[in-house]
Amino acid sequence: MRAKESARLSTIRLLLAAIKQREVDERIELDDAAVLGVIEKMIKQRRESIAQFEKASRTDLADVEKAEIQVLAAYLPAQMSDAEVQKQIDSAISETGAAGAKDMGKVMAALKARLAGKADMGKVSGLVKAKLSG
Repeated sequence: MRAKESARLSTIRLLLAAIKQREVDERIELDDAAVLGVIEKMIKQRRESIAQFEKASRTDLADVEKAEIQVLAAYLPAQMSDAEVQKQIDSAISETGAAGAKDMGKVMAALKARLAGKADMGKVSGLVKAKLSG
């Protein structure tokens, strides 16, 4: 507030409101993992909005959404490298005994707990699918 960063302040207020809303709706106090889930959901919503805004040639609105993503991403843990993600995928496949695409759900369930907030789960899903298909 003192730095007069109104865009950052409004994004943080949106995040706090989303956290509070979920706590009130579910009548629980969110733990760190659940807060990460809220942040990831907000980032995903903004990415979808950016795609829609760019499709409609509204770069001004897309830029606002991109700025909000940068603020929100600062509250996520450091992202894992591609090599680290591959290593986690390999270990999850061997632990679950996955043999084909039909076992993808098992592998993703194992990875979700390990990689929450540390990797883009959409990207991880694509890598798992490619690994199990190939």
